[in-house]
Amino acid sequence: MKKEQVVNCQFSVWFPIFKKHTIKSLILPLPQNVIEYSLDDGTLVVSVSEDNTQQSPTNTADCDEEEDIQWSDDETTTTVTAPEFPEFNSKVQEAINLLGGSVFPKLNWSAPRDANWIALNSSLQCQSLRDIFLLFKSSDFIAHDFTQPFLHCSDDSPDPEISYELVLRKWSELIPGGEFRCFVKENKLIAISQRDYTQYYYHISKQQGDISHSILDFFNNHVQYKFLDEDFVLDVYRDSWGKVWLIDLNPFGAVTDSLLFTWEELTSGHNLMTNQIEGDSAQHEGPAFRYTTSEMTVQPSPCLSYRIPRDFVDLSTGEDAFKLIDFLKLQKSQQEESDEEA
Repeated sequence: MKKEQVVNCQFSVWFPIFKKHTIKSLILPLPQNVIEYSLDDGTLVVSVSEDNTQQSPTNTADCDEEEDIQWSDDETTTTVTAPEFPEFNSKVQEAINLLGGSVFPKLNWSAPRDANWIALNSSLQCQSLRDIFLLFKSSDFIAHDFTQPFLHCSDDSPDPEISYELVLRKWSELIPGGEFRCFVKENKLIAISQRDYTQYYYHISKQQGDISHSILDFFNNHVQYKFLDEDFVLDVYRDSWGKVWLIDLNPFGAVTDSLLFTWEELTSGHNLMTNQIEGDSAQHEGPAFRYTTSEMTVQPSPCLSYRIPRDFVDLSTGEDAFKLIDFLKLQKSQQEESDEEA
């Protein structure tokens, strides 16, 4: 994967090319002080004036009361001053209103998918700059965009200069079972993976032929030979009417999750096979299509590791047998102590 490929997968690069086939979006340049605040490890504190300007009078009164509360008599207590971004906040709110009042935010490449747990509604739906800051400052994906966008690149050339942008996409209720990741090599669609591979969706197993054909038709008619690179990854959404929409474009390389494939399979082209359905031994033409075939193969979400300690995730998935043994020993010891006390 080359640095040029990463640059070409920025939203502002591919969006003008495929604007007719994706969700309505607006792009705002990020001021340097906003970037610095997004990267600051300090407590999330945003001025009330940054919040939605349509706040009710009751909420404003509540905020005034909170400001009068004496939290500590300790003279060494430091008062955290909320940053002010009035001009940028005004532009963001105007863009949000133009997009219907609710948006899905992202940076040049990534969305804060790993941070939805921190939002009150466990959603990436935002209605104000405050909502966006909460997600961005809690996201490792966003931090990666800011600090290490070329981490997995193989070339030693100097890192290109990046102009960071806030991307606001009109909020749409997408069903996870309709999302698919497509892998393109030398301008040929070679593989399709269920995007939310941790869950089983009955309709995918029953419609996998139709799904594969509709995605391939979309690629052939609207994407092939139109992008700047010949190797890339695209995320698409197939709605209930069978229409396919472009959601995102990603670099063809380790920085992008290969989901139900491995990068060795994708780069070499070996063992790229579709899920085998019981009793079906026929050879399938077109891209390899993989999906979760039954509820027996359902897995925990990969994003769990961003919201709870890694040890808990290892225990739940059985990935670390030693941690499981230690956990069982601890349980046994606690049970013995409880029996002795009784």
